[in-house]
Amino acid sequence: MFSKRVWLWAGAAVALGAWALPAAAQAALQSGLAESVKPGDPRLAGAEVRMVATPALALQAAAAVAQQAGYAPCILGDALEGEARDVGKVLAGIALHTAGRAQPFRPPCVLLSGGETTVTLRGGGRGGRNVECLLSLAQALGGEPGVWALAGDTDGVDGAEEIAGAIATPDTLARAWAQGMNALDRLADNDGHGFFGRLGDSVVTGPTLTNVNDFRALLIAGC
Repeated sequence: MFSKRVWLWAGAAVALGAWALPAAAQAALQSGLAESVKPGDPRLAGAEVRMVATPALALQAAAAVAQQAGYAPCILGDALEGEARDVGKVLAGIALHTAGRAQPFRPPCVLLSGGETTVTLRGGGRGGRNVECLLSLAQALGGEPGVWALAGDTDGVDGAEEIAGAIATPDTLARAWAQGMNALDRLADNDGHGFFGRLGDSVVTGPTLTNVNDFRALLIAGC
């Protein structure tokens, strides 16, 4: 049977007039050849799928690196989603409590998370959901000593820029202020790349030839 999508395509073709479609396209719509293969199709009997790269595997690999460096890895999850600036605030709250109270994790540690956030465009800046999350996080941290953060897209492109993401340091806000930049103003303009680019804190990896969603790491040195 045709899917609703194919019927819509066919309906659009009729509305435009059959003469508007090449003969091959008409034949495909009429024969069902344009249909995708459905579960249970005998052509899938010999198919086998193996996941060689996943968000969870990326976080596990990062956790191993952190462990080797002497930091306890804490994986918060590989599907943290929502507005980028809201996720940044939540992560900052967890980091502040960890740094100040050694709860729910004991420093020195690295908080790892993945999952793609979203951005509601309000301004005309250079965007990027990872740098927007990071900028919001830096603002919420307020220059907390001993907390560093990295956020980036694992394919090396955050938003429309050939920039993977950026890093935030305890002196990010102070350095920005010294250059006449207000973090809240840059966040309101969705200008994460512009903000971190001026600070020299962009992370540029080039094409990574893979994509396992976004990657975020918060390193907390101690209380």
